[in-house]
Amino acid sequence: MPDHINILDWWRPATEIFILAVLIYFAFKFVRGTRGWPVVIGFVVVLLALTAVTTILDLKVLRWILGSTSVFIAVGALVIFQQELRRMLAELGNLPLFASTSEQRESIEIIIQTVERLADVRIGALIAVEQSIQLQEAVESGVKVDCDVTAEMLETIFFPNNAMHDGGVIIKGDRIAYAACIFPLSQRTDLNKSLGTRHRAALGLSEETDAVIVVVSEENGTISHAYKGQLVRGVTLEELRAFMTSVILRPARTNNFAHWVRSWFGQHHKPAGPAVVTKREPRPPTKPAGK
Repeated sequence: MPDHINILDWWRPATEIFILAVLIYFAFKFVRGTRGWPVVIGFVVVLLALTAVTTILDLKVLRWILGSTSVFIAVGALVIFQQELRRMLAELGNLPLFASTSEQRESIEIIIQTVERLADVRIGALIAVEQSIQLQEAVESGVKVDCDVTAEMLETIFFPNNAMHDGGVIIKGDRIAYAACIFPLSQRTDLNKSLGTRHRAALGLSEETDAVIVVVSEENGTISHAYKGQLVRGVTLEELRAFMTSVILRPARTNNFAHWVRSWFGQHHKPAGPAVVTKREPRPPTKPAGK
């Protein structure tokens, strides 16, 4: 009997430590790279310092205050990370059950065709493909279009003289839902100052939703894509096609909940790597002949 009691004495604390360690790990992984990350770092440092001081000096009143404010700390965390929590709950409540693979493949090919044409003539473009989270809640303004996705229509929207060219396009399934949308800009402080507004908008929208965003630079015709908080610049058409196919045409739709769990607790939407990855350097602008 004493041996049994001794086993329970160390097994229960070890289990509690393990569970707390896992929760702390995923909590830090959840907020890493978000807008509230610097706040978390500062708060943890202050909290650890106060805890150490109250323990060493045996400050009972201050220790009681720290314990009593734990509820307010939890509410503050909900306020700071409301966007991330809203996104997580929205993904859980909007898991897609059915999708037309043929329509998705056709939309991908149309986007690839459009991007190729616009990149050749260096016309800027910003295209967001909606998935489980509705994008209209994350963007400002926008003109309702509601037409079939065609390369000609997308080229017309982004043509420089068009009134709707200066903004983003939202694609839902096989239809263009909105144009001239203002996407939220990324607030990350580690971005290169040379990163343009379109790329910051693509990165910002990918941080708040699960959309796939495609960008064409009007300066050098570089093609980029953004997804779940990471922008990849300088991709080829084949790389873009492979990426969009792997993300949008997910096999085994019956495993959506398992995929969601893996996405949030295995491969979180905030990648561990840098926010911007450049595969190929942008092409320098061509100079007119004779100059």
